[in-house]
Amino acid sequence: MRKVLVLFFHPRFEDSKANKTIIDKITKISDVLVRDMYELYPDFNIDIKTEQQILASSDVIIWQHPFYWYSSPPLLKQWIDLVLEYGWAYGKNGDKLKGKNFMTSLTSGGTFDVYRKEGKNHFTYRDLLRPFEQTVNLCSAFYLPPFIVPGATNMSDADLDEYGKLFTEVIQGLQNGFSLPDIEYINNLTLSEWKTHFYKTP
Repeated sequence: MRKVLVLFFHPRFEDSKANKTIIDKITKISDVLVRDMYELYPDFNIDIKTEQQILASSDVIIWQHPFYWYSSPPLLKQWIDLVLEYGWAYGKNGDKLKGKNFMTSLTSGGTFDVYRKEGKNHFTYRDLLRPFEQTVNLCSAFYLPPFIVPGATNMSDADLDEYGKLFTEVIQGLQNGFSLPDIEYINNLTLSEWKTHFYKTP
């Protein structure tokens, strides 16, 4: 079974019903390590060696965060800047993340309708996540299709609960070694494809 690590970044977790629902669900999955990074590093003083050791022992790394100003909360950027060091994560002899899988899972107040070329924001979520994707590419790792919870601020409790269940299935599928097709978002999977990737016995 592959080891899944969820790095959760939210500076105001107490105000986010969407993230609370998702984190509550995934912390119940066996053998998944969920780390609340703002709780661990409220002063942004990241323990680089500890973070690198945890990364090195993980097979799948998920960045869970709200979509802040078309990007992430600042602690995730700090974490990338400090932890993914030259000579460790990339560059000469920097192969510690080679072959690992990374994924972005984000909650957004916007919807897919406003995050498209013709929409109000002019770019798709995937366009705006390219810096994270390229960071993963530089580390010779794989960037999996993102999982998006759109319209999260106006979503009903029942819908949030459903997204939490779907994300739980995604993580369990990744634990069991299921691969994902080359698609823009996990959200794009049809029900049939979802069952193929997440319900079958490996």
